[in-house]
Amino acid sequence: MTAREINFDGLVGPSHNYAGLSLGNLASSRNAGAVSYPRAAALQGIEKMRSNLRLGLTQGLFLPQWRPDGAWLAALGTDVGNAEAHIRAAAMSASSMWAANAATVSPAADTADGRTHLTVANLVTMPHRSHEWPQTLAQLRIAFSDQSAFAVHGPIPAPFGDEGAANHMRLCNSHGEAGVEIFVYGQSGGPFPARQHVEASKAVARLHQLDPERTLFVMQSEEAIAAGAFHNDVVAVANERVLFTHEQAFADKGRFYADLRAKLPSVEIVEVPASAISLSDAIRSYIFNAQLVTLPDGTMALILPTEARDMPAIWSWLKQMVAGNGPIRKLVPVDVRQSMANGGGPACLRLRVVADPANIDPRFLVDEATLDGIADIVRDYWPETIAPDDLADTRLIARIEQSWLTLVDHLQLSGDLIP
Repeated sequence: MTAREINFDGLVGPSHNYAGLSLGNLASSRNAGAVSYPRAAALQGIEKMRSNLRLGLTQGLFLPQWRPDGAWLAALGTDVGNAEAHIRAAAMSASSMWAANAATVSPAADTADGRTHLTVANLVTMPHRSHEWPQTLAQLRIAFSDQSAFAVHGPIPAPFGDEGAANHMRLCNSHGEAGVEIFVYGQSGGPFPARQHVEASKAVARLHQLDPERTLFVMQSEEAIAAGAFHNDVVAVANERVLFTHEQAFADKGRFYADLRAKLPSVEIVEVPASAISLSDAIRSYIFNAQLVTLPDGTMALILPTEARDMPAIWSWLKQMVAGNGPIRKLVPVDVRQSMANGGGPACLRLRVVADPANIDPRFLVDEATLDGIADIVRDYWPETIAPDDLADTRLIARIEQSWLTLVDHLQLSGDLIP
């Protein structure tokens, strides 16, 4: 086989709930305290993976994390039975489902040592995500254990916040060729924190042995963060030579576009003007938090949430775009409403890795039969609903733990992933 882009989706975990823990994530705050549907959420994610397979894409999987995170609670001097409600909710968070925050990835074609580099994100800005990286790193080190093909790095030290691929883009003529890597960082977001620190981005670029002449550090606009674009992938997405972005995504788009064109003359920038789609509507519909992918026939498709289709003005603009002579030719709506209600669209749910599938642990790659088996476990074990007060229920906690153990055993990973 040869290198190709693989989308690794995070399976929604059995503790999926709406605790409203993510400051600056408007959907998360808006739905705080609502009843969640973990079983439906996981099945929606599985159907998205099936859709990708049917498009001819290669599909990978990351597992949910063990919840509640007893080790994190112990480090805070408490346990799930005695923790304050907000600490208990943070320990129960299923936010690792958003695999775009798992790591930053640089393909072998971009690195000095010819290996694909992955750096696990520290996620230190938000308490409920800050304890994800040890379990994420454990999965990365199993899935990408071939040290001749991969280098897996630990997290960037605090206090430099790193939120992974959600603030990283790569543009190239084709996935297997050397590209331009773009690290997007924030400095201010009005009432909301900027989550990606420029020093974290620079450190990742150094660890990945990237060519400085083919690396850009670009500041996200303050107005985008203040409007609810807590990650760059809420307002921009890139694939091969195409950048699909909102007009107000970057602090100095003129300089960024000029630098990008100088480094990759073939780049095509598809910019959505604010006069056509406002920043607030772009964030509400998550049209940029989409998977922009290259199909087997060489054309590009935009895999986006059904919420975009439900907004007539936005859907009309998108249909006009694909009907034109531009590089994006197909729209693929997917239902990920349970994830969207907590502030994560199709792009949040996946981590892109350009690599040869033969070098990856096959337990992390899926086909239709694998997804059938996982879906059966979800239907049998995942809780149907979780209300806010349920998080202290010992029966729910026991069910969540049994769900995880059953899944990990089914995938033959129980000997490798110890809770």
